[in-house]
Amino acid sequence: MRVIYSIIYCFISLFASLPAWAGETGEYPSLWDRHDSGLQRQLDATLASLDLDKAVKNKKLSVALVDITNLNEPRLAEVNGDRMVYAASLPKIAILLGAFVDIEEGRMVLDSSTRESLTQMVRVSSNQEATRMLNRVGKDHLLDILQSGKFHLYDPQVNGGLWVGKEYGKSPAFKRDPLHNLSHGATAMQVARFYYLLETGQLVNGGLSAEMKAMLGNPGIKHKFVKGLAAFPEAKIYRKSGSWRQWHADSALVEADGRKYIIVGLAEDASGGAWLSRLIKPIHEFMVPAKLAKASH
Repeated sequence: MRVIYSIIYCFISLFASLPAWAGETGEYPSLWDRHDSGLQRQLDATLASLDLDKAVKNKKLSVALVDITNLNEPRLAEVNGDRMVYAASLPKIAILLGAFVDIEEGRMVLDSSTRESLTQMVRVSSNQEATRMLNRVGKDHLLDILQSGKFHLYDPQVNGGLWVGKEYGKSPAFKRDPLHNLSHGATAMQVARFYYLLETGQLVNGGLSAEMKAMLGNPGIKHKFVKGLAAFPEAKIYRKSGSWRQWHADSALVEADGRKYIIVGLAEDASGGAWLSRLIKPIHEFMVPAKLAKASH
């Protein structure tokens, strides 16, 4: 009996230590359960070929890559995926989510002015509109949304995630994240989750999801991933980036030739923006193989 009780206790301890959403049931799986060894080998080999493996080892570069061509069977590869870093303007996607949660729940109206404000915040990364929308949503309310049981986009059990604790301006931080003291933070994995939840309709309803995705499309700033994908005009990019001093971040949902993937890169280096531009090209080439691309035309 003692052995049986020990086994039961071990199972209880194991499940108690998992994030609240790790065992969630539903149509779509948790990305943390979807590591793919083949995709991981391809990502690792690409990073090594670009001499970026040292940056990964030194924890100066985080990458999350998710093949979502089959939404029910996502394939994940990542390096330093749960490392939380300063992410500059990338966490404006959290404000976008907060606004759409309020729209869905009837606290905000998606009129032409609101749509334009949100689009400018995302597409050209307007700090003025980001601050305006943050205050419309409510600072504490947004943080509650990010930490809510529905989204878990900031969760201490996975080292944090998306966080907006400061307006996008000169004002001081109103609430830094409790784990890392960051004002605007992100982990590659949680940003990847944002895009996966968006694409699978788990953030807001289908119509509002389409509105959110449209705002992320047609990027107005042509650097990092967008620059690296310039050689692939067939690729549709839904994207939010951020840069400040040595911190460079980019995130995108990319669709091309019947394939679809999420890519997130967070770099802490003066050359970080160039790293991300170089990285996306070989990744796109193995995510959308040339033979497949030619066959689709």
